[in-house]
Amino acid sequence: EASPERLVGTVPVEGNTQPFGLLHGGANVVLAESLGSVGTHLHAGPTRRIVGIEISASHHKSATSGIVTGVATAVTLGKTLCTYNVEITNDKGEKTCTARITCLILAER
Repeated sequence: EASPERLVGTVPVEGNTQPFGLLHGGANVVLAESLGSVGTHLHAGPTRRIVGIEISASHHKSATSGIVTGVATAVTLGKTLCTYNVEITNDKGEKTCTARITCLILAER
């Protein structure tokens, strides 16, 4: 699912773990930034460039197998800035991470 207002994406745990076998926190951040960047790009249009300018993540519960699913919901969709809240859950629907990303919309290419 992908629209400027709401995006959904997944990441497999396998291949994205840290040395203790848990989903790497960076994988959560990559998922959140990818969803926010795509949403901002959909909002801004194909001729605008998008860069992430701020991201934060809180990790609530570990994931050791399966996939995690991120749901990004727009907080603001402006002319130059877009912000998304991202909730990431495991296969059981348990919240594993929450993130917030802000993207800057740059001039046309």
